[in-house]
Amino acid sequence: MLSRGVCGTSRQLAPALGYLGSRQKHSLPDLPYDYGALEPHINAQIMQLHHSKHHAAYVNNLNVTEEKYQEALAKGELLEAIKRDFGSFDKFKEKLTAASVGVQGSGWGWLGFNKERGHLQIAACPNQDPLQGTTGLIPLLGIDVWEHAYYLQYKNVRPDYLKAIWNVINWENVTERYMACKK
Repeated sequence: MLSRGVCGTSRQLAPALGYLGSRQKHSLPDLPYDYGALEPHINAQIMQLHHSKHHAAYVNNLNVTEEKYQEALAKGELLEAIKRDFGSFDKFKEKLTAASVGVQGSGWGWLGFNKERGHLQIAACPNQDPLQGTTGLIPLLGIDVWEHAYYLQYKNVRPDYLKAIWNVINWENVTERYMACKK
């Protein structure tokens, strides 16, 4: 665990640089009993409709709301900095994805903060080379492109993994790191 914040603050940040978050989508739980188990008081058709339609709609709406919340967290000063330094969020995403795909062998794709210039920068580091130690950039977001991070699910198709990783980035954490570095 980091004992100091990455910008000299005393705050504790995420335990690992490049923390990507672990939010998973909610799913409709199975009922612990058959739809017809409450008959004759509540029939199976009502139970099936309520569970598979109404309850499922609540779960789906929760997932949509959480996705919108994550997007909203990325807005504000961090989003403005991304637009300033990369032109748009989509261009930033393309550049960081390309840098991460381009890592030969194992390593990391990074969004870092250049404290001297006051700008965001993208970098890639091979193997276990630390971002700050090799580039001077303060790490805000790291994407692990070591094969162990994705091989079981995506095999050797790193671009598919990098497309999916954007769905689990912890923007709240990235924003906190950015705000701490600006001080």
